[in-house]
Amino acid sequence: MSLPEADTPLYNHTLPTIEDWLRSKGCDQDRANLHCWHLAESAWKAEICLETEELTVRYFDAEQSSQNLSRSFKYSLSRQDIEDAVFSGP
Repeated sequence: MSLPEADTPLYNHTLPTIEDWLRSKGCDQDRANLHCWHLAESAWKAEICLETEELTVRYFDAEQSSQNLSRSFKYSLSRQDIEDAVFSGP
């Protein structure tokens, strides 16, 4: 499935397209909570959840900080903006 242009707001993507995008970025879907995805990078881990109003990211085990960090992004943001913010890490 092809993705819309990167500057397209995430709310204009179908759910299967968003799921394909998350898989292409190395995320694995949570089998118990299908709206959540997990990503493990060398310096941090993240849980990405597709909530009703926004995409929520919780970062864990970041090397620079002993605290976990949460961020939320409205679906009105472009896929590129969300990708840049989420996948750059905490």
